[in-house]
Amino acid sequence: MGYLDWLVLCLTLLGVLLFGIYKGKGQKNLHSYFKSNNSMTWFIILLSIMGTQASAITFLSAPGQAYTDGMRFVQYYFGLPLAMIVLCITFVPIYHKLKVFTAYEFLEQRFDLKTRTLASLLFLISRGLSTGISIYAPSIILSSLLGWNIYYTNIFMGGLLIIYTVSGGAKAVAYTQMQQLFIVFIGMFLAGYMVVHLLPDGMSFTDAVKVAAKMGKMNVIETKIDVTDSAWWKDKYNIWSGVIGGFFLALSYFGTDQSQVGRYLTASSIKESRISLLINGLVKVPMQFCILLIGALVFVFYLNYSSPIVFNQKLMDKTLISEHRNEFQETQKAYENLNSKKQFQVKELSASLKANDKTRIDKATINLQTTEQQALALRAKAKKTIVKADPLADTNDTNYIFLYFVVHHLPIGLIGLLIAVIFLSAWGSIAAALNSLASTTVIDVYKRFSKKDKTELHYYKSSQWITLFWGLFCICVAMFASKLGSLIEAVNILGSLFYGTILGIFMVAFYMKSIQGKAVFWAAILSEIAIILIFASDIISFLWLNVIGCLLVMGLAYVLSKVFVKTK
Repeated sequence: MGYLDWLVLCLTLLGVLLFGIYKGKGQKNLHSYFKSNNSMTWFIILLSIMGTQASAITFLSAPGQAYTDGMRFVQYYFGLPLAMIVLCITFVPIYHKLKVFTAYEFLEQRFDLKTRTLASLLFLISRGLSTGISIYAPSIILSSLLGWNIYYTNIFMGGLLIIYTVSGGAKAVAYTQMQQLFIVFIGMFLAGYMVVHLLPDGMSFTDAVKVAAKMGKMNVIETKIDVTDSAWWKDKYNIWSGVIGGFFLALSYFGTDQSQVGRYLTASSIKESRISLLINGLVKVPMQFCILLIGALVFVFYLNYSSPIVFNQKLMDKTLISEHRNEFQETQKAYENLNSKKQFQVKELSASLKANDKTRIDKATINLQTTEQQALALRAKAKKTIVKADPLADTNDTNYIFLYFVVHHLPIGLIGLLIAVIFLSAWGSIAAALNSLASTTVIDVYKRFSKKDKTELHYYKSSQWITLFWGLFCICVAMFASKLGSLIEAVNILGSLFYGTILGIFMVAFYMKSIQGKAVFWAAILSEIAIILIFASDIISFLWLNVIGCLLVMGLAYVLSKVFVKTK
């Protein structure tokens, strides 16, 4: 990074930080700190919702996901629009009518205190851990590619946003997310433009997409159905797991996760909340498609230009000074020879596509695919050598691909902006998470179990201290996080371990009126144990855990309600 990059980075971050502090002034009670006095419009809420979803993991890992696995990850979001409709019909009116601070307050009114506390604790565990990953994700990559100390990066990444989150509450979070998201969109648009601009002369955007399709990277929809095949159930991304599993995950995330519920509880009316959610349902899929498309284009870029055998430069450097240096260099040389071969073959494929010569296209596609498979085999061999040099090395470099492209191929100034995008997208999601962790802790635990004679000012001050506590906790989690693989998958897997159970509790509350607290409480505990066991057995894709967890709670609650009636 040059001086101009550092200037762009520092000015951008400082501007957002000061803006957040300014917008958060004047908070004096819980209603203003956690609900912004119900003053938010649908547009600000929409950007806040999107900013909470669009973490640094989205912009770092999603392009790498498309680079390695194609565009099929977008199916993960196909259930989102339907979930938004259900939320607007059922969840939103009840939350607004009851004037709750958190989603879990409703559960005590519907069931009892222990059920409310259980749901709150499940949320606090899952969100606290995933927020730590959200801090760790960009930190580990930035530290690796830019040579920064990982521990200082974690503190810097989490520490600055704590300042405005602690001081400003929900209002500061919402307004800074709006500002952050505009910068993020500008940065990602420029990154996408530069990928196409840097392609060889004669290769247009359309040509690059056609080449990506021939190489299996435009696999947007997978429709195969074979319920008798265990591999089908373990397939993480197809249209069925996306629509069904994604629907349950989105319903739980937006309907029961306080990091999202807290965003639309700040709305001035039910209508404002509904508009923000419905538009989010419409724009999220195309937004994610565009981010993944950047990854597919980066793949085509590296077909035309030499790609590194490993995108995590730090691991490669460590191996090159180890006793396994010669073995690694031999593999690297063979890989570089294949790079040259691919550059010739991709030109032939592009020319045959322009000529629309089917026989020539088929031959060129097979040749390029064969060479790419050979290159993948050499990458796998190089990673084995890296593990010999460092048995603790995490060789999954999906998360490093896009940032490597940014640092090594984009012009000075734009690199600083893209690094700022990573920081800001991390801040947006982490700030919302800290605010939701604090609101749940204060409203559902501290305030509920403390003495009732505390003043409003006391709870407001306590909220600030608890926000600080969760910020420090998440930084500590980031310090110890490692070997996560694809980070965008890691966060969603973690959520899927808890979301189904939490959603099941709410579904019973909304739709199974005869069932009371005791039955749903034990049903939730048994279901959570079952979900963890199913996940540990690795027999099904993580998206289905959301469906299973929800249906298990509903089914067990029904059965247990009958048992408890008979044992009275």
